[in-house]
Amino acid sequence: MNMLKEWIYKIKSLSLWAWVGNLWLRTRYHCLNMKIRMSAFWSLTDRGLWFVFGALGLAVTTIGLLMYNTVDGKAVNRDLTCLARNVYYEARGEPEKGKLAVAKVTLNRVQSSRFPNSICEVVYEQRWDKRRRRYVGAFAWTEFDSVPSPKSKQWKKAWKVAETVYENPEVVQLKGALYYHATRIKPRWAKQKKRIKRIGRHIFYR
Repeated sequence: MNMLKEWIYKIKSLSLWAWVGNLWLRTRYHCLNMKIRMSAFWSLTDRGLWFVFGALGLAVTTIGLLMYNTVDGKAVNRDLTCLARNVYYEARGEPEKGKLAVAKVTLNRVQSSRFPNSICEVVYEQRWDKRRRRYVGAFAWTEFDSVPSPKSKQWKKAWKVAETVYENPEVVQLKGALYYHATRIKPRWAKQKKRIKRIGRHIFYR
């Protein structure tokens, strides 16, 4: 009885190995067959066409990347220009901390759901004022029909501040400040806001 079981086990083992061997041979045959077909296809195909299509694909990809970088670069440059102009016209007479704070408030508004979601839209935003019965700019200088072109060292400083805060907003900590006003005035809205700090000749709120 034990010998019979032993012979049955050997037969099963041989069958399993035969099946594995057959599977390996079939797989090897298909791989070789595929290799031969691919070699024949490559030999008979006009390789010039492949190089042409490859070059076209590379050219299209390169142009696409260049266009993307150009558009993205223009957007960044536009945002930086708006931010720098706001710093210049709002705080060119302020110390560096005051300039940084104005830039930070501008970016805080971009991040807030209560304001537009781009720097230029925030800077040039206008809202209806019931008391004055007209649209009022978020920043006073934007209401003027024309403003002097920014120039001199102050413009370079404003641009540098804009770049600094744009690239690293966390360089300035203002606890979510969204508003400010000059110390020489006392606007009504300030009573409804939480005062954060005074920097130079501006008082900041959230």
